[in-house]
Amino acid sequence: MDPIRVFDMFCGAGGSSLGAREGGARIVGGVDIWTPAVQSFKLNFPDAHVFQQDLRILTPEKVLKEIGPIDLIISSPECTHHTCARGSKPRSEESKDTAFQVIRYAEVMKPRWITLENVVHMKPWGRYKELMAELTRLNYKVREQVIDASAFGVAQRRRRLFMIADLLEMPDEVVSISTDFGSVWDILNEANNFKMTPLRRPNRAKETLARADRAIAELGPYKDFLIVYYGTDGSGGWQRMDAPLRTITTVDRFAYVKSTGDGHMMRMLQPDELRKAMGFPDDYKFPDVTRRDKVKLMGNAVCSPVMESIVTSLLAGDSNSEKLNAA
Repeated sequence: MDPIRVFDMFCGAGGSSLGAREGGARIVGGVDIWTPAVQSFKLNFPDAHVFQQDLRILTPEKVLKEIGPIDLIISSPECTHHTCARGSKPRSEESKDTAFQVIRYAEVMKPRWITLENVVHMKPWGRYKELMAELTRLNYKVREQVIDASAFGVAQRRRRLFMIADLLEMPDEVVSISTDFGSVWDILNEANNFKMTPLRRPNRAKETLARADRAIAELGPYKDFLIVYYGTDGSGGWQRMDAPLRTITTVDRFAYVKSTGDGHMMRMLQPDELRKAMGFPDDYKFPDVTRRDKVKLMGNAVCSPVMESIVTSLLAGDSNSEKLNAA
C-alpha cells in the first residue's frame, strides 16, 4: 500500500510531520507564517511543498492544486491564548479561532483522518463543543485523548489534548510503542563544558535563590537539580534530575544547578538539550537562527514520538478493518 499523504497545518519546526513520517506516512505539504519554522520544515522535508502564508488567506483549493489529494491533516492551532501560562495577560479570541481553519480545509480536502493537537486548557474553551460539532457534521468520528509525551519515550512531561478523527470508524485509543522512560539526565550534555556561573552572586534575583533554597532543603547540599528560572509553577519552582523535564515553553526557562566543591554553579539548559527533551533526533536540522527563536521552535513543537504512535495506530486500525472486510 502506498504511504498515506499528509498535509501539516501550523507545521512549525516539523515535529508532527517527523512523527508522521516515522509512522509510515509521506509528508507532501505544510504551511506556517513564521520564517524560522518554514526554514526548519524545508530543511527536513525537502520534497514537501511549503506555503509561507497566513492559512486564513491561503485557500485549501490552492493547496490541493499544488500538492494533490490528502489522506491526513495534522494540525496544531495556536495554543498561547488557551494556556494558563499566559497568567492574567489578555487572550485573543481571533487566535483561538484558528482551530476552525481545520474545518475549512477539511471540508474541501476531505481527508480520511485529522489530528488536532493543543494544550489541555483548550477543552474549557467556549467554542470547543462547536468545534467538535463541526467535525461531527463532516461525518468524522472523534476520539479525544490527553497524551503525556513522557509515556512515549520522551524525556519531558508534556500533556496535550489530541482530537483524532476518522471518517470511517472511531479511532482506537493511542498507546505508547516505547518502553523507555527518560529523565533530565538523558538530555543533559555536560561533555561540552558549558560556562556556569555561581548560583549565589550579588545580582541574582531573590526569587531564583528562593527556588534553589527550596530544592537544597529537600535534596541536601550535594545533589544537582533544575530550577524554573523564568515564570512560576505549582511545584516550588524546581525539579529533580531523575524525572522527565517539565513542559518546555517558548521561553528559555530552565536552569541546571550543579553541586561542586566551590558551591552551587548554574547555567541555562541549551537548545540542543531542549531538542532532545522534545524527542528530535540528533540528525534533525534546525536553521541558523537566534537562541530565542530556537527555543521558540522547540516550545511550539509536537513531540514526534507521540505523533508516530498516533499515525501507527491509525494505520493499524485501517489494516485491521480491511482484514475484517475481506473475511
